[in-house]
Amino acid sequence: MGVIESVNVGVERAVLAKTGRSGIDKRPVPGAVSIAVPAAGCSGLAGDRISDVDHHGGPDQAVYAYAREDLDAWEPHLGPLRAGTFGENLTTRDLDVTGARIGERWHVGQGLVLQVTVPRIPCRTFAAWLERAGWVREFTTAGVPGAYLRVVTPGTVVAGDAVVVERPDHDVTIGLAFRAVMTAPELLPELLPALDALPDDVRDRVLRRLR
Repeated sequence: MGVIESVNVGVERAVLAKTGRSGIDKRPVPGAVSIAVPAAGCSGLAGDRISDVDHHGGPDQAVYAYAREDLDAWEPHLGPLRAGTFGENLTTRDLDVTGARIGERWHVGQGLVLQVTVPRIPCRTFAAWLERAGWVREFTTAGVPGAYLRVVTPGTVVAGDAVVVERPDHDVTIGLAFRAVMTAPELLPELLPALDALPDDVRDRVLRRLR
């Protein structure tokens, strides 16, 4: 069983990105936050802003989660990292996000159910936000991308909520999917057991590359 250490939402700020603005600067908020199935280009969290609506948000990227332990591992390289620095909505503890299986369900608090969909793919906005040259390559090489989740059952989340994991009967993890898509295409066949749980666009891309 894991725990939600922090719930983070962002407002639009000027960033050196394609849109000129971004909601990547997520900040911890007190109290309960509502989570629901979002429209395309929107976040699942009430009050959370997304600027690049073509590449972020929507039902299959409703929530982004990153482990506190993984932030801690970055600190020797990046300095102190508060919750939300990587743009994550949920900062978790005692939960192996990289080892989360595609399609697994997180039962959070009193009724909220989320489902793991895909790893986060780093972009130039992420690098610009951290003001770190070569960040996309560095993040990709580390292979600790965090996970996007869709909303199965809407509800609320608050820091301190327990997370109970319901795992599917396969071994396709966020870490494996990230490596297969980003650095090791020879691993793509290993994604087939989780194909039905992937977002439509990702599933189609995997099948095209396998052909």
